[in-house]
Amino acid sequence: MGIGAKTMLLHAREIRHGDRERLILLAIDDITELRQFTEELRKTNEDLKQFIFAASHDLQEPIRMIVTYTDLLVKRYRGKLGAEGDVFINYAVEGAQRLEALIAGLREFWEVSERVEQHPTPVDCNEVLQSVLLNLEKSITESGAEIVADSLPSVKASPTPLLQVFQNVIANAIKYRSDQSPRIHVSAAKSPSAWVFSIADNGLGIDPKYAAEIFRVFKRLHSRSKYPGTGIGLAICQKIVERYGGRIWVEPNPPGGSIFKFTIPEGVN
Repeated sequence: MGIGAKTMLLHAREIRHGDRERLILLAIDDITELRQFTEELRKTNEDLKQFIFAASHDLQEPIRMIVTYTDLLVKRYRGKLGAEGDVFINYAVEGAQRLEALIAGLREFWEVSERVEQHPTPVDCNEVLQSVLLNLEKSITESGAEIVADSLPSVKASPTPLLQVFQNVIANAIKYRSDQSPRIHVSAAKSPSAWVFSIADNGLGIDPKYAAEIFRVFKRLHSRSKYPGTGIGLAICQKIVERYGGRIWVEPNPPGGSIFKFTIPEGVN
């Protein structure tokens, strides 16, 4: 309740003494500072999001120009400036393309929360997975990946964000493979309050000390030259899952590789 400029929170609890005596315990907390801090944090996040949107929009044209002209350098001068000249051109092309991808990825990260519906509806995860496999068909074929899935449940979510989670994790399992062909197992189990999804692979595995860091924006554990990408995919997965009230984490796969797990509360049978 509000008292003047302050925000107060009233708690009430019944206390019994013996069979007849009943007391009501009242407590009043001043949460003015907490409310002000929460509002300031919301405004800061909103300002940061608007800055990212504006900056990414304003940078699109100059970045596009850089990419276009570095592509022209490749077409017209590769092989004509000597070995060192080709190296410099390659650095310029890769740098421009990476900058373009980073800007796009950062914008996508901030747009995730707006795409996740506030009132999700039942989504069949079997259908979502089939769409993911179609999207990844080329990399699955080229890598010789074998993907096995148990029967998956329906959950309260929305198809596109859920597809992003499955696709990012499975694509990583294919990308960060060992010297064996990728073997990926998708399954789900019901806990008392949520569905727990597991995506197990036989890939390179992840050192437990980096288990939390891999979900940070732009965090990479491997060189960009060997494994291309922006390092933003798992951060997006985490943001989507948390928007639905769940969590995502990674565990070692005892035979070798990793098991990514995430929860979606309030599953629908």
